[in-house]
Amino acid sequence: MSEPFEIFLVATPGLETPLAEEARQNGFKVTSQIAGGVLINGDWQTVYRANLVLRGATRILARIGAFRVMHLAQLDKRARKFPWADILRTDLPLRVETTCRKSRIYHDRAATQRIETALKDELGITIDAKAKLVVKVRIEDDLCTISLDTSGDSLHKRGHKEALNKAPMRETMAAMFLRQCGYTGDEPVYDPMCGSGTFVIEAAEIAAGLMPGRTRDFAFFNLSNFDPEAWSQLRQPTQQTEHALNFYGSDRDAGAITISQANAARAGVSEQTAFSHASVSDIKAPDGSKGLVIVNPPYGGRIGNKQMLFGLYGALGATLKDRFKGWRVGVITSDGSLAKATGLPFKPTGAWVDHGGTKIKLWRTDAL
Repeated sequence: MSEPFEIFLVATPGLETPLAEEARQNGFKVTSQIAGGVLINGDWQTVYRANLVLRGATRILARIGAFRVMHLAQLDKRARKFPWADILRTDLPLRVETTCRKSRIYHDRAATQRIETALKDELGITIDAKAKLVVKVRIEDDLCTISLDTSGDSLHKRGHKEALNKAPMRETMAAMFLRQCGYTGDEPVYDPMCGSGTFVIEAAEIAAGLMPGRTRDFAFFNLSNFDPEAWSQLRQPTQQTEHALNFYGSDRDAGAITISQANAARAGVSEQTAFSHASVSDIKAPDGSKGLVIVNPPYGGRIGNKQMLFGLYGALGATLKDRFKGWRVGVITSDGSLAKATGLPFKPTGAWVDHGGTKIKLWRTDAL
């Protein structure tokens, strides 16, 4: 596959636009933005780099081929002729996931069985439901598109965050919310309900120019066409950006502070981050430059009794208006009435975002 091919950047639903912006900013050739992700064109080094540098993508799918199919016998025949050996190793197991929509082949499981049988008979590949390498097959309008999940574990798993607090914000989502707040790495960031430190650590990494995939493995390591030399060149550490900025987190849970500090140490940003034990009513703006306050407070879907949260949101808003003048604010919550309870002058909101089955949204302000 020396010719450029289509690569699908899977997005958290509702965050496709900031992911497309991030891809363009990183020099990728964006061809379209659709529900669920962003399409780019490139080669295998493009796949490697997308996994390595994109903060907002949850997976990178390489679309390795497509053909028309009208019935299962035709799928079986064309799957056997597909050039799997150009990409897949015969000594490693894999699994097949199939989706059928608006096609004469409508039974997902039957289609999966045809692909699995072709792989076993033609290449001797072992099919394993727990395999990390995944072939994704999509049959839509009678077109069978075959993709490889080149990421493996979801890309929110940066490889250095081991400790989690309750209801954690995924790193991929945090990065896109920071982007939507206008954060580019040149101002301090404060999270007054930091949990496991995701926003603070993500902001510090962006400011330092650290690549999000620098410490983890990827599924494309296990492809027959994997080029270790090209990968080694791509992942050479870039010169870290020198800055005097600091990134701050606080939480009323002392355990959250311990977790955040441990995660920051693993990410290599301990010196740029500071975490403190404090309730929302006790926080104060750090000395120096104004910046961004971003917070993911508890909300009804996570806690249960929404009525108890109005006081918390009101206290948050009052503290920010009183002590964080000149700072911008971003609040992520599932309920507009909770956001309104802060009394903050929010700008018009964007799309709802799917956070583990709960719809959430970013409310943001200009400088207070």
